[in-house]
Amino acid sequence: MTDISSKGAPQYNPLESMMSRFNEAVNILGLDDHFASVLKAPDKVVMVNIPVTMDDGTIKVFEGYRVVHSVHLGPSKGGIRYSMDVHLDEVKALAAWMTWKCAVVNIPYGGAKGGIKCDPRSMSKGELERLTRGYTLSMKDVFGEDKDIPAPDMGTGQQEMAWILDEFSKIRGQNSWGVVTGKPLVLGGSQGRVEATGRGVMVSTRSALAKLGIKSTEATCVVQGFGNVGSISAKLISKLGVKIVGISDISGGYYNPEGIDVEAAIAFVANSPTRSLEGFTAGEKVSNSDLLTLPCDVLVPAAMEDQITAENAADIKAKLIVEGANGPTTADADPILNSKGILVVPDILANAGGVTVSYFEWVQNRLGYYWTEERVHRRADRVMKMAFDNVYAASGKYKVNMRIAAYIVAIDKVASTLKLRGSF
Repeated sequence: MTDISSKGAPQYNPLESMMSRFNEAVNILGLDDHFASVLKAPDKVVMVNIPVTMDDGTIKVFEGYRVVHSVHLGPSKGGIRYSMDVHLDEVKALAAWMTWKCAVVNIPYGGAKGGIKCDPRSMSKGELERLTRGYTLSMKDVFGEDKDIPAPDMGTGQQEMAWILDEFSKIRGQNSWGVVTGKPLVLGGSQGRVEATGRGVMVSTRSALAKLGIKSTEATCVVQGFGNVGSISAKLISKLGVKIVGISDISGGYYNPEGIDVEAAIAFVANSPTRSLEGFTAGEKVSNSDLLTLPCDVLVPAAMEDQITAENAADIKAKLIVEGANGPTTADADPILNSKGILVVPDILANAGGVTVSYFEWVQNRLGYYWTEERVHRRADRVMKMAFDNVYAASGKYKVNMRIAAYIVAIDKVASTLKLRGSF
């Protein structure tokens, strides 16, 4: 897990990791320094203090953030996370990643991210509702269907999005269905949204295995993280015929070289009082760090940032890494993975299925016409496959790894738009 220093910042700074990749891609593109300086700086940083009346009658003040990185391609888009680990550099990095992610999959959004420093597991539903509504009120001039569109992230889900929709609609005096995505279906959510990120990871895995010449029915896979993204990625990858030999969550890792029944593991978590894999017996217990270095063909880090580092990259045995999480690999680990010949499908490509279907949800809200799940899957799969092929082609053209190729594709698109708009 990420180590926390005395100042509360992570040992590995995700913003520094993002910027090192950005600078490398900019140098390869030969982008003018003036444009590069505009693209690296966030458009807007909003920090708020949110007073909340707790159930015991005390008033607690929570720190909240919203970083709008870019609006050059369209309204900014990005999730809101509730976590005690939230800090400004993390939110800045995540907002920038959203800009590049939207550009890679060619959807008309810029990037943003939000966060509140809190422990949602220790808060009641009433406290979470008051916190969410207070945050929405603080962001009333930031959010908007054509300005900035939040979505769920770590520690948030459909209920929080419903509260944001309701509070923002009250502020505006009209139903504002498109102000947020990841909503419940009855409030204008989209079919296929819940599994969209995991499905995108599956499409990326399928495409990469084909490029490597590995048959899915002969491949093995380890998935770190068993939340929404990890569990659905594992389930859908297993349906390709890939054998899932390792899974993990906050309780630790579980390894079975004969294969893990992912559906059974999902059912176990759903029925567990701790909502975790604690007590799961269909695999040998291993540590989360050891899980990353298990023998396998495919490794899907779908937990937190900074899990694959210079300290453990040399021990990774997978031939393919498909990043389900945002920023799971530190910049200093990349050269080590490259030297080992590991193909890495980067986060801004691999997990972009979520924002793709979020875009579809927003489009449906604006049209007032809703698609079937089959249509959502078909269109999302097409977007993800096209994005993978574009990045793979750029990797060959510029003779760089897939991560830098994804940054090149994204930065070139945003920079070209910036030049044409002549915004400054």
